[in-house]
Amino acid sequence: MSTTEKWPSVSGHEVPTRNWGLFVVNRTLQIYTRGDNDVQDLTRQLNGLLTDIQMVNGTGTIFVQGSTAALTTLEYEPDVVADVKEAFQRLAPTGQNYRHEAGWRNGSGSSHVRAALLGPSLVIPFVEGKFTLGTWQQVVLVDFDNRPRQREIVVQFMGC
Repeated sequence: MSTTEKWPSVSGHEVPTRNWGLFVVNRTLQIYTRGDNDVQDLTRQLNGLLTDIQMVNGTGTIFVQGSTAALTTLEYEPDVVADVKEAFQRLAPTGQNYRHEAGWRNGSGSSHVRAALLGPSLVIPFVEGKFTLGTWQQVVLVDFDNRPRQREIVVQFMGC
């Protein structure tokens, strides 16, 4: 079959033309953080990458490298950011006895637990060249480490 071809008719209804080409494009973002639950909005940078690659429909997989940072979506405004930070302090408080500390003694036990709870990646569909985020929904990086870091965000776009 050619890369663009019509499907056969089904019950007398013609199926629209389909593009059989699927493309994969990889990009990275370098993000500098302050650590200590620093929350950074990545939405503008991700939209810029999507515009640059000129894909129309597909998915974007966003992944942060490292075991003390995570990604999520939220309404990026000061009160929500403060609420999220407080919630993680309740879930995995700093200053507790984490087994990780017995060997490493670097104060990052709660950072690892927090990042594991939230997770390192997101998959977001894009349609007609736009991510399908809600009106008040932004993509954010949360750096739970106890020191400033440079984080690499790997973004893989799949689509056409």
